[in-house]
Amino acid sequence: MSIKVCARCLYSETHPLNLIINAQGLCSGCAVHEEKDVIDWGQRRQNLSELLAQYRCHSGNNYDCIIPVSGGRDSYFIVDYVKNEMGMNPLLVSYNQHYNTDRGIRNLAYLRTLTDSDIFTLTVSPDKVKKITRATLRRLGSVYWHVLAGQSVFPVQIAVRLKIPLIIWGCHQGMDQVGMFSHNDGVEMTRRYRHEHDLMGLEAEDLLSDEDQIFERDIYQYLYPDNDELAKVGVRGIYLNNYLRWDTKKQHEAMILKHGYESASQRRTFDTYNDVDSFIYTDLHDHIKALKWGYSKVTDHACREIRFGRISREDAKAAVAKFSRRKHRFEDLFLDWIGMRKSALRFILDQHRHPDIWCRDAGWAWKRSDKYQKPSAELIEQHRLKLNKDHHFTVSPSRRQGFDESRYELYAKGHVMF
Repeated sequence: MSIKVCARCLYSETHPLNLIINAQGLCSGCAVHEEKDVIDWGQRRQNLSELLAQYRCHSGNNYDCIIPVSGGRDSYFIVDYVKNEMGMNPLLVSYNQHYNTDRGIRNLAYLRTLTDSDIFTLTVSPDKVKKITRATLRRLGSVYWHVLAGQSVFPVQIAVRLKIPLIIWGCHQGMDQVGMFSHNDGVEMTRRYRHEHDLMGLEAEDLLSDEDQIFERDIYQYLYPDNDELAKVGVRGIYLNNYLRWDTKKQHEAMILKHGYESASQRRTFDTYNDVDSFIYTDLHDHIKALKWGYSKVTDHACREIRFGRISREDAKAAVAKFSRRKHRFEDLFLDWIGMRKSALRFILDQHRHPDIWCRDAGWAWKRSDKYQKPSAELIEQHRLKLNKDHHFTVSPSRRQGFDESRYELYAKGHVMF
């Protein structure tokens, strides 16, 4: 069976979020992205304004909404827009991922300080996180499951606990990457999407095992509230990319100018804006992604930039070839943190290679599959977009010049004091 590749972007049918390529050679992600150029975003903004009005706490004795935040993605833009443009009073909620860079901790501290926001932060015991990560690494080949689980459940737990029904998320990954939904579907955050995609089908309850020495006391921070609890408060989670023309590059650049968001050069991608808060995400985690699915994070970024007309398909392929070949740097740091040998990690990861993407050669070494079916030159030209020459990513000045950003950080003070 051959593996089709999109004639516009670089994604193939083996994308883990189930991308579809139509008879014309265009993938579902590219097709849904085209909606951004025809939607009446002025009307969508009005729809958002009317929706938010329903959730304002006029008594002043509670927050209007919850915004999940981190120190390395679109949090600055979301908080700034919801608070300063929409006039809402949000409570920020953050799950401590344990793979923190000092830059990410600074970004989060300045975010809550500059926007004068209150925040709840959850830091789970490192021993519990390491135990869970060893289990998910063995079962799923994932060192990031606990982050995805914590980031997607802690805001919901706080919403139930404090009776704040509205949670505002940024961009729906399945919609933006693979066109899982249309912008017209009005999709909201659900337990099912979280289970099937964010958590790769593994809930915290599934981790209970004597083999991994994981017990109920280890996982309660990752348990999703039951339906009765959610219904009692009326919890709902909306995605801003249903109401705004989502463009993470432009949004970050606006926040660099307005709030001094710190970006950073990253070894395995040209995107200097996203995921600067994690020493592992575009490093070892990205290496694992390539072993499992045959592509790296730089491919995600390249496909996004192709769709915005900021880079040609040919230059995107060159960028992917350049950055995906770069060796990850922080494997030893992770192994020291989790207490594992390099040989054990490699043995585990080999068990999770996609069988349609990887195979063994005569010498038993791993090699890429030859099943990929490249689109014809005619199809590529048919779907080519006009370039707008806006592919430059900047590195903003560090607030801590000369500091070693490549070390493990667990926690830091909550607000910056001027």
